[in-house]
Amino acid sequence: QVQLVESGGGSAQPGGSLRLSCKASGLIDSSACMGWFRQTLGPEREGVVVIDAGGSTSYADSVKGRFTISKDNAKNTLDLQMTSLKPEDTAMYYCAAYTSGVPVPCGRFAPDLFLERYNHWGQGTQVTVSS
Repeated sequence: QVQLVESGGGSAQPGGSLRLSCKASGLIDSSACMGWFRQTLGPEREGVVVIDAGGSTSYADSVKGRFTISKDNAKNTLDLQMTSLKPEDTAMYYCAAYTSGVPVPCGRFAPDLFLERYNHWGQGTQVTVSS
């Protein structure tokens, strides 16, 4: 049973920083794509950034240069460092994994491309950016 547990959300002022962490437990195969997604009031989730088994990353244009993803395979953690936060970054942030048993080069494509195939999701952590 795969479990993803996010932590590190909270409130920040515009221009501030937050660091999110996702701890994975259970069987996450080495070929998995992992990523961070976010959801505001609407029903759809937006891809923020994904990282594939080869270490390639793909960021949404809205966060490029401000957010950085990092993965520690030994610790089974996936972190998201968020800097220069903007009010429009306010959302529920989810950690997710796409496990198919074969490597998928998700880091070469837009983060949303494989969104529907992510088969493991965390419970989410709220990020609020306001002055």
